Amino acid sequence: MSSTVVTSTAPATRLVLLRHGLTDWNAQGRFQGQLDIGLNDTGRSQAAAAAPHLAALVPDVVLSSDLGRATETAAAVAGLLGTEVVTDPRLREINVGSWGGLTGAEMQQRDPGFARALANGEDFRRSPEGETADEVGVRMRLALTDLTARFEGGTLMVVSHGLAIRMACGYLLGWDFAHSWQLGPMANCGWSVLSRRPDLPWRLEAYNRVAPDFA
Repeated sequence: MSSTVVTSTAPATRLVLLRHGLTDWNAQGRFQGQLDIGLNDTGRSQAAAAAPHLAALVPDVVLSSDLGRATETAAAVAGLLGTEVVTDPRLREINVGSWGGLTGAEMQQRDPGFARALANGEDFRRSPEGETADEVGVRMRLALTDLTARFEGGTLMVVSHGLAIRMACGYLLGWDFAHSWQLGPMANCGWSVLSRRPDLPWRLEAYNRVAPDFA
């Protein structure tokens, strides 16, 4: 007896997740979290170099975290497409609370348990008033599930932040924190692509691609 495989003919929904360009605090290794730190000249150059590659994917909508470093990066792509940037605060980076502005070395002095936890593949709350990476993964998964449902069968470009995108990719794929963390950091103006057909799970097509000028 032969079996029949039913393949959906509905178009796939494609999600392109782009990290913002470089900031001075990125270059200095400082925790930014949800503080509104703008792009530096290198970051603007990265956004300009990445923009044609992202525009070539012909997104139906350009969405962004409402933080300036993300919206300025998104505007480089939206300008080529002749469209507007739609902001959503749910797409922000992890909230690091009172850690904002600290370097990694300063953070280790303040709370040595943070570095040990991450080295052991464990999550950690970024300051008493901040978030965990798991909480960011859940937040991003819910936000992106909502947004993609509005553009079923289309291509969405979302400009967000390094940890937020890293967790979003893993959590959309159904992974937990430990497995998502193994994806590794996102480069400034690096992008990842996921796709999904109706009633099927998300698939990761690309992770952390960068424009050739900044490879």
